Amino acid sequence: MLLFRLLLLLMLLWQLPAPAQTPAKGRVVVTYLDSKLLRGNPGGENPRRRVSVYLPAGYDSDKAKRYPVLYYLHGFTWNDSLIFHADGMAALLDEAIAAGQIRPLLVVVPNEQTQFQGSFYANSATNGPWADFTARELVSFIDKQYRTLARPASRGLAGHSMGGNGTLRLSMLFPGTYAAAYALSPAFAAPHPEWMAARPSQTLASRATTPAALRQDFNAVRLVACARAFSPTPGKGAFGAALPYAFGPDSLRHRDAVLAQWGAASPLNLLPAHLVSLHQLRGLAFDWGEQDQFRHIPETCRTLDTQLSAYGIPHAAESYEGNHGNRIMGREGRFYQKLLPFFNQRLQFE
Repeated sequence: MLLFRLLLLLMLLWQLPAPAQTPAKGRVVVTYLDSKLLRGNPGGENPRRRVSVYLPAGYDSDKAKRYPVLYYLHGFTWNDSLIFHADGMAALLDEAIAAGQIRPLLVVVPNEQTQFQGSFYANSATNGPWADFTARELVSFIDKQYRTLARPASRGLAGHSMGGNGTLRLSMLFPGTYAAAYALSPAFAAPHPEWMAARPSQTLASRATTPAALRQDFNAVRLVACARAFSPTPGKGAFGAALPYAFGPDSLRHRDAVLAQWGAASPLNLLPAHLVSLHQLRGLAFDWGEQDQFRHIPETCRTLDTQLSAYGIPHAAESYEGNHGNRIMGREGRFYQKLLPFFNQRLQFE
């Protein structure tokens, strides 16, 4: 009887599914780039920039293998450390590679948080040339420090929110640098009242004379950050920037020239002059949640989609049920389900 029970137990154990294997783990390296381009900027931004780099499993063991690179641009108030420690990107990449969502690659996240929470990845006479830093200096640094496939066909560009805005703009402004671009919930894709006005924060931003006066109002900080990026006036005013509204004796008044500067910096208004750049891409995509807390995002993304179609630019644009952040990371998020397979198809792997 005992022998029978043992045989029965062995048969049952044999029929059980094998335990799921833990994905091979990559590692995140934190390095620093002492930027020559950002050195001495009038806005006092630190030219020593932290950069987090995901190296896939096997990077250290096979010294001959080279990898494509995905550059990922973080959102406003966020940074590279939070991408990996709060959003869990490294574990997600490990799972995605193990599941075949994407082949092994490097993922580079620069820290572009500034004194006012974000550079907007824009060249600025006040903040410094952050666009050139991102698309030129950073790319050169990574190609020298790591075993990359140092060619445009093996570089991708992606980002969320402010980073989505940067993704769209840099893919236009730096032709021949990236093979493909994917913007997640891109902010300020086109001029919009929510972005340009943001009352009553405009009143606070117009009256403030120190950063401390802005700290309790997200939109006031964002307005000043945008002004430093898109309408800089180095050495003038409280923040080295012109705001699109000024506080007069009894009311806010428009500054039309500043509003025009902001509008000209939006991806929508950059589009007509950069059609050749977009035609060079192997892929362009962006998406947005219909319940985004920033109501300008669904509207401006639809406008950009329409204009790209009108100009005959191949692209994918998709809305989904979700808000600004709840469907980005995680196994069911857009990064895992959509963005990584997109680059798996469009980047050249060795």
